[in-house]
Amino acid sequence: MEFLAALAVLLVTAKSLEWAFERFEIHPIIAHVLTGIVLGPFLLGLVEPTPDLKVLAEFGLIMMMLYMGLTSNFSAIAQNTKKAVVVATLGVAVSFALGFLTVYSFGKPLSAAIFVGVTLGNTAIEVTSGVLVKERVKRVVSSILMGAAFADDILAVYLIGIVTAMAGGSLSLQAFGVLTLKIFAFIGATILVSEFVFKKAEWFRNVVKNLNVFFTFTLILTFLLAIIAENIGLNQIIGAYLAGLTISRLRERKDPLVVTRIKLNELIEDLQVVLTEFFMPLFFIYVGLMFNPPLSQVSLPLIIGLYLSAVLGKLIGCGLGAKLSGLSWDDSIAVGIGMGGRGSLELAILTFGLNAGLIDQGLFASVIIVSMLTALTTPVFFKAYLKRQKLKSSS
Repeated sequence: MEFLAALAVLLVTAKSLEWAFERFEIHPIIAHVLTGIVLGPFLLGLVEPTPDLKVLAEFGLIMMMLYMGLTSNFSAIAQNTKKAVVVATLGVAVSFALGFLTVYSFGKPLSAAIFVGVTLGNTAIEVTSGVLVKERVKRVVSSILMGAAFADDILAVYLIGIVTAMAGGSLSLQAFGVLTLKIFAFIGATILVSEFVFKKAEWFRNVVKNLNVFFTFTLILTFLLAIIAENIGLNQIIGAYLAGLTISRLRERKDPLVVTRIKLNELIEDLQVVLTEFFMPLFFIYVGLMFNPPLSQVSLPLIIGLYLSAVLGKLIGCGLGAKLSGLSWDDSIAVGIGMGGRGSLELAILTFGLNAGLIDQGLFASVIIVSMLTALTTPVFFKAYLKRQKLKSSS
């Protein structure tokens, strides 16, 4: 199928599935990945993952990371810094341990087990925020959930750097230390520069006031930080995420006329249409197109084990972190369930791992299925748990 025809068929199918799934409150990512799986080599074989589609998907990934950064609330973690960091760290640690042990126990290589453990460590902030929008939750629970999800994203940026080093075969103890310093120096330097530019530099007010100039500045900053990240041995998407994150800090700027917040919201709204309706779906569709495992490599027990590792990792790790932070057991369990969703970042890491040869098609397919299942079941579990708590408190 020719490129433009393939593009049209993929997008129309993906959006049609997305609209159909909306009635059942199913996350759009699932519709997009399923489109690639059904129309791609695994089932119908109508569309191949061509180099042209790959370029669009990679650009979509960079834009997705920019959008995730723009919609992150840097100040959210400041409200409950210690609690959010404890919850996020324990959630990542327990999910990593369970994922690693599950894959390793199935006889997979050590590098593959580490990679999958890293992949399962992150929480999809889009799933968590979606849960909070639809359900009435205690303020302390919602605050910790969003703060921990944001802290989780920062940890994910760090873990992406480790995965990049793994792909390059340079993960000795010394290299690990150097990599850690690079990542935190890059994050720290970016945030410090943004502190000066966005809060104190007067010339930036003129940039923000003109939406066209502001949009151009955002794209330039995104590509600049992506190039810097790549040149210092990190992944491009780290730079793209940090570009969005630094610009999102305009919300913290003191502005009596609220001009900066208005312009930031306008920028996000304008980007949202192009990104969520075109570039981001194309990335997830391409992930589905790459889904083509031999049936002999697909293991149902492995998928069940990884799903349990993903769900229990967050329930135990984040729940324990919330309890150690002073929440009740009921609220701690709510936090553990709410942090259980996986989504966009996991699929980005998975795609990188498959292209780098860190995992095979069997593991790639297994973790994709697990990510989609968690995105599907987390809102259901969370809603059911809250309903149970309401019945319990009213009786």
